[in-house]
Amino acid sequence: MIIDSDAHVMETEHTWDFLAPGDEKYRPVLLAPTGDERFPSTGLPGGVRREFWFIDGKIRGFRFASLSKKEREQRSRVSGRNFNAPEEAREMRDFRVRLNHMDRLDIDVQVLYNTLWIDPVAERAEVEIALCKSWNRWMAEVWKQGEGRLVWSCVAPFVSIPDAIEQMRFAKQHGAVGVTMRPFEGTRQAYDSYFYPIFEEAERLDMPITVHIANANVPYSDFMRNSGDQVLSTFGVFFVPATIICHAAILSPVHELFPRLRWAFVETAAQWLPWIIADAKRRVEGQGKVFPENVLKERNIFVTCQTNDDVPYLINWAGEDNLLIGTDYGHFDPSSDIDAITVFKKSSGLTEEQVRKILDDNPRRAYGIKVAEPALAEASGRKGALRHRAR
Repeated sequence: MIIDSDAHVMETEHTWDFLAPGDEKYRPVLLAPTGDERFPSTGLPGGVRREFWFIDGKIRGFRFASLSKKEREQRSRVSGRNFNAPEEAREMRDFRVRLNHMDRLDIDVQVLYNTLWIDPVAERAEVEIALCKSWNRWMAEVWKQGEGRLVWSCVAPFVSIPDAIEQMRFAKQHGAVGVTMRPFEGTRQAYDSYFYPIFEEAERLDMPITVHIANANVPYSDFMRNSGDQVLSTFGVFFVPATIICHAAILSPVHELFPRLRWAFVETAAQWLPWIIADAKRRVEGQGKVFPENVLKERNIFVTCQTNDDVPYLINWAGEDNLLIGTDYGHFDPSSDIDAITVFKKSSGLTEEQVRKILDDNPRRAYGIKVAEPALAEASGRKGALRHRAR
């Protein structure tokens, strides 16, 4: 089985059709500045449409620009990476298009992450709770329609621990295989003792804490973004915090308190792993303690790599049992390449067994994925037919 460990959905107006009765007043509104193709005189190149979510009186959350097919193809040519996912598949408007595209990409299962919660979404707790509930119910419907091939990591309103646990339980019953947590959740870092009830419940539900690149600490994000350099600010806002939390997951007492809890660090690439492992080893041994030979395996930590990572070198440091790979399907950033798995299989420099672990064994363990065999058999048949036609 080939598992795409990092794929995305793009929220649409339909996402909020699942708001609970009484919560409709919190419904986000999708705004397009004058210049959108639905309005005259765009002024934006190549079919790009910039849109924003208006939530509780403010521009909130994260939304990628919508690109025309021509613009997606152009960006793919310039970058050398394939971004050209059909819009109806990115937004889950047509499940069959999404599943057929997965067949063509030789992907059996995708683990789906949100896009909106990469940035802060709401200030008021009641708004955050309502939107998390709606998103999770939308994804429950996606899972139901996805023939066992579209599993997901839920969003939880961590401003209210009881509501967060309630959402985790709902999600587990409806196809979720993880609990998404941003590295910085407001004024707290993801390993803070405040989240211990979340870790306890995640352990009970056999769900990993999935730390996708994101940031919900507004002062820190504002500080980094004020650098004036978009590339540097994006790297600082989203990528660096994830490495901090992975380092903490190695050194903090969380692994002792919750020994069965799994962590997945997603869309961070992995070339930084030798740095933090070496630093953690030095600190532990400096206290006269023994550092594990394979600390990721001992701490139940999984990390997604990318096709431009030196994976054989990473295996020397991190072993071959805790690396994953994803396509970042649906996004258009430096981590994205919907052909990543195909490229990885051809050019990773790994043995067949190591490739199988990263594409199958490791994500199964990381996410606790159990997929109905009939769905997989049907998918394998479709992929076989596609390959036959290609020959």
